[in-house]
Amino acid sequence: MLYTQTLEKLHALRLEGMVQALEEQRQQQDIVALDFEDRLALLVERQWLWKENRGLALRLTNAQLKINSATLEDLDYRPSRGLKRAQVDQLRASQWVQQHRSTLITGPTGTGKTWVACALGHQACRDGHRTIYYYAPKLFRALESAQADGSLLSLLKRLARAALLIVDDLGIASVSGKLYRQFLELLDDRHGQGATLITSQFPVAQWHEVIADPTVADAILDRLVHNAYRLEFTGKSMRDPKNPADKHP
Repeated sequence: MLYTQTLEKLHALRLEGMVQALEEQRQQQDIVALDFEDRLALLVERQWLWKENRGLALRLTNAQLKINSATLEDLDYRPSRGLKRAQVDQLRASQWVQQHRSTLITGPTGTGKTWVACALGHQACRDGHRTIYYYAPKLFRALESAQADGSLLSLLKRLARAALLIVDDLGIASVSGKLYRQFLELLDDRHGQGATLITSQFPVAQWHEVIADPTVADAILDRLVHNAYRLEFTGKSMRDPKNPADKHP
């Protein structure tokens, strides 16, 4: 009866990891060889791991990464790609997210920009950072729709609260100057408050042409480029069907 009551209280406290560990301990005949402190430590450790895993799963779900399975451990560092291990090591611990810095990934289509962006997003989630991924055209459509239905302020606040905002494929679609001004407002809200990762097929030097409005372009680049990490990919598309070896992330 006492054990049942204990389980009920653990469930009420949402200590599911501890419940699982306690049930397992009751099935282990040699567990009695451990003293109370050691058994308690095992229960607490399981609860900690359960909470961490649950938090990671929730952050990954909310992030909506395009490639949820992408991880930095699987990166391909072939020389033709232009990706250097030292560059990635600077980003691996997610200190750049804590420091509210930007990372800009540019290169031809098919060179793995989205994959690397998602891998960095996955790592940020692992490190406890709330992350949001947007394909650039969908972000601008969301801004436009929010402007039309009066929810723009709410959307901007939600995006501003994310520790890491990933905007994938900037410049892939034509965007009005009004929407770029809203994008600037978003970046301004996040400046010094969160990290931003941008991928684009266009080199940073061409972003003025992509944004079109010189004043808005200057302001956007001022908030993104200063003190940013830069990954510039080169080489052929890794999705080239004639080259089976070029399918690794």
